[in-house]
Amino acid sequence: MKILANDGIDPAGKALLEGAGFIVDTTNIPQDELPARLNEYDAITVRSATKVRAALIDATPNLKLIGRGGVGVDNIDVEHAKSKGIGVYNTPASSSLSVAELVFGHLYGGVRFLYDSNRKMPVDGATKFNDLKKAYAKGVELRGKTLGILGFGRIGREVAKIAIGVGMEVLAYDLFPFNPEVEVVLGGGTTVKVTVKTATFDEVLTQSDFITLHTPFVDKALIGTAELEQVKKGVGLVNCSRGGLIEESALIAALDSGKVAFAALDVFDNEPTPSQAVLSHPKISLTPHIGAATNEAQERIGVELANLIIDHFKK
Repeated sequence: MKILANDGIDPAGKALLEGAGFIVDTTNIPQDELPARLNEYDAITVRSATKVRAALIDATPNLKLIGRGGVGVDNIDVEHAKSKGIGVYNTPASSSLSVAELVFGHLYGGVRFLYDSNRKMPVDGATKFNDLKKAYAKGVELRGKTLGILGFGRIGREVAKIAIGVGMEVLAYDLFPFNPEVEVVLGGGTTVKVTVKTATFDEVLTQSDFITLHTPFVDKALIGTAELEQVKKGVGLVNCSRGGLIEESALIAALDSGKVAFAALDVFDNEPTPSQAVLSHPKISLTPHIGAATNEAQERIGVELANLIIDHFKK
């Protein structure tokens, strides 16, 4: 069995697969060459870069499995693949903590203006030090503030655990019923069970000091002009989930008006070529879709994906 790990795979996962007798090729084949070359393989693993759409699936009848290293499967035509008898697997549990920690990296950077300070200090720090000091002198603390979490799946729950540890109040919303109790791990391995407050979508919008999104891809923006009219003045918004969940033009207008104090984006419309208006906005903290990009998460993803592939072909 030959597997194309087109977007790479952690060495631990590769070693597991090779130990089970698979041939693993980590050479990246450009998207436009895949229809002609993917038939050389029995399976493909991808992250977010490679797209496995219906046309590619139809062009590669030898394909037996598609593995997604990560949570979302927006880049795979899942139902079409399954209709062809192709197994489709992802790794929803492995990257949750890494994404949650990035959310708080952005939140701490937002409330202390690090996203702007890191841009301006190299340029003006030597000549306008006191001006910059004054400009960034009105930071706030996260402790005691309310964090609204839109989407309370695995990642949303990990975000809630960190928020509770920080001393924040949590409002949790999800389309589907969920268990509001989370288990917070403290130093020394001590665990504490905490029940978060459940809320409606509108309650999260109107009552939160900060809002973070952790929902699947939707056909239209979850937060657009109408929703931004409902939020508290001075709210901070974080999207480390899916590009398109926040309408970017509406977000820029809300940032310019002061309704939104800052935004943090790890995902964008039109990746990998985000809007220049977003990239250059002074009130947006930016990262290039790296939510799951920690050494620990990639190892967990590689191992989980390898085990899923091994189990599939054992059947």
